[in-house]
Amino acid sequence: MDNAAFPVTADAVRGLIDHAILKPELTRADVDAQLDEAAAYRVFSVCVRPSDVAHAVGRLQGTGVGVGTVIGFPHGTTSTEAKVAESLQALADGAFELDMVQNIGAAKSGDWERVERDVRAVVDAAGSTVVKVILETAFLTDDEVVAASSAAQRAGAAFVKTSTGFAGGGATVEHIALMRRTVGPDSGVKASGGVRGLDTLLAMVHAGADRIGTSASARILDDVAHRAETGSAASLGDDTSSY
Repeated sequence: MDNAAFPVTADAVRGLIDHAILKPELTRADVDAQLDEAAAYRVFSVCVRPSDVAHAVGRLQGTGVGVGTVIGFPHGTTSTEAKVAESLQALADGAFELDMVQNIGAAKSGDWERVERDVRAVVDAAGSTVVKVILETAFLTDDEVVAASSAAQRAGAAFVKTSTGFAGGGATVEHIALMRRTVGPDSGVKASGGVRGLDTLLAMVHAGADRIGTSASARILDDVAHRAETGSAASLGDDTSSY
């Protein structure tokens, strides 16, 4: 994707969005409302809690919205064996992409062999399924972001991703640019956490992101429509309740 020339159209923007439905307190009714919103706005995919995958696949059948899920979420400290088992169950339930959290403690320890081995096990279990590796950049130095991105890429992950959205810090333009420089043009970069409005989404895209994780999909796409209708760059602003 030519990020510098990214077209601000509804189809282009919705094609970037993994709509996050991950808060632990969400009820089934809450989840259903979010799934229906994702279908109405025709986003690329939803990213749901592992226990919601099969239900989401059934509810979204025929909508064209994919169902992804998270692995080792949100701390990344489950064993590799547990991550593999969780991945296999998610695939059996119909998940089409997996967003796994790297072993953050191993990353902070500089044990990149362990980080890479953990990612590779999930990638191998996933087969042809896209695996994105959540680095949790709020906890990492720039050097650790580079090392973690490189380890994920060596292990065969399709994407590196900034954040869970639950660690007190989210995506930054600086981290997205650093991750893009590290992995080059052949791997994906996902900005997630704190993308609450169209202006932030565009800043992330221009820095090198080619996927966006957000729960503010409605606000973002409403803003695209608003700008198209008014011919103005005036923003509807952020959805401050999103993550």
